[in-house]
This record gives sequence, C-alpha cells and structure tokens, in this order.
Amino acid sequence: MSDNHLPRDLTLYLLARFALVGVIGGGLLLANVPLLVALLIGLLVGLPLGMLLFRSLNARVTAGLARRNEKRARARAELRSQLRGDRADGTA
Repeated sequence: MSDNHLPRDLTLYLLARFALVGVIGGGLLLANVPLLVALLIGLLVGLPLGMLLFRSLNARVTAGLARRNEKRARARAELRSQLRGDRADGTA
C-alpha cells in the first residue's frame, strides 16, 4: 500500500469512529437518555470499541503515518547533510 492512500484511510478511520460514537449515542437517545449524557457515554464506549472494531483500518493508518515520518526523517537528514557541506556519497 503506497503513501498516497494515507489521506483516504485516515478519513475513513475518523468517519468510522465518529459514526460508531453517533450510533451508540443515537441508541441511547432512543432509550430516553439525555443528549449530553448519551454523547459522553458514546465517546467513552465508542472510542475504545472503535480501536477493536476498526483494527485493520487503524493498522493501515499507523503504517502510512510511519512511512510518511520515515520519508520526512530521511529528507531532513539529507537536508542537514547538504547544509553541512557533505557530498552526495556521504563524505565531507
């Protein structure tokens, strides 16, 4: 999976987690629980539950973020090397 899927995967993951909180909160509203209490319970129950239910999507997002951070670290190291005046082959 390439890095260009990160925005899509992250968006899907966030929407899925918010939808889960909404479903839990909506179910509690149907059970005549006050809105604020239903939302708080939805958050407290839905966020950890989302980690379990959307494990594969979470793994894809985490892997994409790790690849992006790795590329950024390499680019940063290369820039620092160039600023120090090192040659492309790694010698001074």
